[in-house]
Amino acid sequence: MKLSFGRRSACVLLMLSLMTAAACAADAEDRPGSAAPAGPASIDLDQLLRRVQQHQKQVEILREDYTYDCLETNQQIDSHGQVKKTTTEKREEFFVNGHMIGRVVERDGRPLSASEREKEDRRVAELVARAAKTPPEERLEGPSITIGRVLELVDLRNPRREMFRGRPTIVFDFVGRRDAKTHGMMEDASKKLRGTVWIDEADLQVAHLDVTVDENFHIAAGLLANIEKGSSFRFDQVRVNAGLWLPADSEADMQARVLLVRNLRLRLVQHNSGFRRFSVEAAGMQRASQPRP
Repeated sequence: MKLSFGRRSACVLLMLSLMTAAACAADAEDRPGSAAPAGPASIDLDQLLRRVQQHQKQVEILREDYTYDCLETNQQIDSHGQVKKTTTEKREEFFVNGHMIGRVVERDGRPLSASEREKEDRRVAELVARAAKTPPEERLEGPSITIGRVLELVDLRNPRREMFRGRPTIVFDFVGRRDAKTHGMMEDASKKLRGTVWIDEADLQVAHLDVTVDENFHIAAGLLANIEKGSSFRFDQVRVNAGLWLPADSEADMQARVLLVRNLRLRLVQHNSGFRRFSVEAAGMQRASQPRP
């Protein structure tokens, strides 16, 4: 399960990796949902994670037949909490061999020009060809971290049952292990996070995820950027049909100090809609859309 943010930071990338791990793997009133009558002793987290991991392979096959529209809004926030600048990008997103690919169709509410569409079509065709040859567990580009490795770097705790949006879910918290031995930026960042995951009990899919940066995280020893404590990420999925869930909404609120001098706050929001079937041809992207089931 992978997501696409147009202007990802290392912190957002790690948050998304943790979401994947939870899929395969604040006070009570601040958490969504209300508790259902069940005790932690009735939940076997190891068994749950094994079932989710096995089921995820079926889901990855099903979602290859779907596309949807993604509207991404990026905002720069000043020190008074006011929006300084807003940019938007609309994409058609789909999956190839487990990899999410987004084809840009609009920027700041303006459709791409003919030359921009031609360039974008070439870029997407190249990504489709590359994705077909890249194993699902590997990233097409940029740093990566495996599911198994993430689970080694966090502690899972407090399993419980809650009703979430009218459906039974299994909920648990995770906290990065400060004493874990890590290698590379992605693994280092995992020790700085904490969060909570809601897994739909019937469909074995992540319904909701909340993640918070628990301690300042330095990129390039702080020379490039410092991701500040309190930065957060939220992710939701929607049930498209029986057993298949697709990304619905996500929001990242990032606070950082860039190049030692510039304080920066970014809010990245994605809203996905228009879930529908389609087909991807190896030579490019020919679609055969039909109504959502």
